[in-house]
Amino acid sequence: MLWIGALVVALAAWHFDWSAWLADKSRQHLSFGAAIALVPLWMLQAGIKDGLEFHFLGLTVLALMLGWRLGVMMSTLSLLLLTGFGVAPWSAFGANLLLGVIIPISFTYLVFLLTYSYLYRHLFVYIFVAGFFNAALTMTVKVLAFSLYMSWSGQYSWQVIMDSYLGILPLLLFPEGLLNGMLITVLVIFRPEWMRTYLDRDYINNK
Repeated sequence: MLWIGALVVALAAWHFDWSAWLADKSRQHLSFGAAIALVPLWMLQAGIKDGLEFHFLGLTVLALMLGWRLGVMMSTLSLLLLTGFGVAPWSAFGANLLLGVIIPISFTYLVFLLTYSYLYRHLFVYIFVAGFFNAALTMTVKVLAFSLYMSWSGQYSWQVIMDSYLGILPLLLFPEGLLNGMLITVLVIFRPEWMRTYLDRDYINNK
C-alpha cells in the first residue's frame, strides 16, 4: 500500500503547477496552514480497538480549498507530521496514506466534480451537496475502506469490525458533514478567494 500511495502522491506532485504556487506567497501560507490545521483535528481520535479509531477528516474542505493535487500533497504532509509525533505508528503509514488520505480525498473531489457537472450551480448546492453530504459520504468511504482492509488482513473478524467500528459510523456522519459544511459556509462568505473550486460567477451570478 505504501508504494501505491507514494506513486499517487508523486503523480500529483509531477502534474502540479509549481511555478504558479511558488510565485503566490498567500497560496503557500494557506496550503501549509491547512496541512497544520488537520494535525490537531486528526489527533482527536477515539476507538475501541487499535487500528479502528475514528476522527474527523476535514478532507472535503481541504479538497474544495486546494484542489485534488495540492490537497493530496498537503494531507500527506499532515499524515507525516501526525506519524512523526507518534500518534500513528510508522508501520501503518502505508494503509493510512492510501485508505485514510488518498481514497477519501479522491472520492470527495470526484463528488464535487459530479455536482459541478450535473447539478444546478447554486450556492446551496455547493455548501450542502458538495460540502455537507459529500463530507458524510467521504467518511463512509474511509470507514468502509479500513473495515475491508482490517478484515482482509486478518487483524479483526468481520463481527468485531461490525460491532466496534461500523456500528458507530452512523453517529459520526452528521458531525463530519456539519463540520465541513460550516467551514465551507464561512469560507465562501468571508474568504471566497481561498476556495479554489468556488467562483461567484458560477454559484451566485449563474443564470
